[in-house]
Amino acid sequence: MIWDLLGMAILVTGGSSGLGRAIAERFAIDGNDVFVNYHSNDEAAAEAGAAIAAAGGTPHLVKADVGTVEGVREVVGVVREHTDRLDQLVHCAAKAINGPLLDLDPESLRESVILNGLSIVDLIRESGDLLGKGSVVFYLSSRGGRFVINEYGALGTAKALGEHVVRYLAKELGPRGIRVITIAPGAVDTTALRSMFPDTYEERLAASAAANPLGRGVEMDDAAALVEALCHPGLEMVNGQTITVDGGLSL
Repeated sequence: MIWDLLGMAILVTGGSSGLGRAIAERFAIDGNDVFVNYHSNDEAAAEAGAAIAAAGGTPHLVKADVGTVEGVREVVGVVREHTDRLDQLVHCAAKAINGPLLDLDPESLRESVILNGLSIVDLIRESGDLLGKGSVVFYLSSRGGRFVINEYGALGTAKALGEHVVRYLAKELGPRGIRVITIAPGAVDTTALRSMFPDTYEERLAASAAANPLGRGVEMDDAAALVEALCHPGLEMVNGQTITVDGGLSL
C-alpha cells in the first residue's frame, strides 16, 4: 500500500483467536499499541500477545466481558492508561450458541443479542474522545446476518441487528469524522464455527470452498486485509456499509 500503519492504536474485542487475532496481528508493526480484549481463554490470549510482539507490535491483553457495560468500561480504562487515541476499534467478540431459537436458553439468547448486536454502542460511547477524526470502527458480521442458516438464529439475528446499528452509528459519528463499517466474511475456519458445528464444520467449509466462484474458501487474512485497506484515508467516503468478503459465493 502507498501509506503506512505506523503510530496507530487499535482495540480488538474477541482478539485472542480467529478473525480478531488475524486483524490484531495485521496491525502489529513497529510498536503499534494493539489492545486485545478476550473473555476467558488465557492461553489463547497469551499466544496472541506473543504473536503480536513477534510481529513488532506492543500487545496489551485485557480480560473482560464486553457483553456488559462494566466490562466495556474496564477495557476502555486500560486503553486510556496507554494512549489518548484509538485509530481503530474492531468488534469481533461473539457469543456462539447454536440451535433453533425456540429451544435456546432464554438468558443465553439475550446475552448473545447484547454482545453480538448492541455492545458496539457501549464500546463507542465509553471510548468517547479516544475516537476522533480519521478513526474507523469495524463490526464483524457474517452471512447469517442476511440469510437464514439452520441453527444459527442466535448469532444470525444478533448480527442483523448489529449491521443496522452500524448504519445508525455511521450517521451519528460522521460529523466527527469517524467511520463505522461492517465486514461480513463468508464461512471461515474459526474456533466459533467449530464450537457451533462440531460435527459438520469441515463439511460446511468444504462445501463453501467448492461452490465459490474463485475456487477456494475464505481465509482469515482475507477479512484482515480488507480491514487494513479500509483504514486508508483515501477511502473516507466508505461509511456505514456492509461489505461482504466471500469471493462472490453469496451472489
